Amino acid sequence: MAMLIYKIFRASEWATLQTNGATDGAPIDVADGYVHFSGADTVQKTASLYFQDEHDLVLVAVETDGLSDLKWEASRGGTLFPHLYRQLRMADVAWHKPLPIIDGAHQFPDLG
Repeated sequence: MAMLIYKIFRASEWATLQTNGATDGAPIDVADGYVHFSGADTVQKTASLYFQDEHDLVLVAVETDGLSDLKWEASRGGTLFPHLYRQLRMADVAWHKPLPIIDGAHQFPDLG
């Protein structure tokens, strides 16, 4: 079944994807050998754990239907997370939105 998965990028990482048309992801993605994503149920926790107090973030949504080289693997506490074993391409992006901090918390758009 098709669904959206989410990647949080720093502004510079998002700019690289836009400029180059593809990216290996953030430094942690490059180190791990895949692009880390979150589901709608885990992306806010990802933001609070790994991007706390970071400004100029961009939330990128990617449709899983037809996405090659995507694997769901256990990570934090055994929860399954989507990992993309190839470059993320601009053509994969369904939409992107800023992820501002208001009152100390990232403000997410409706992910439903």
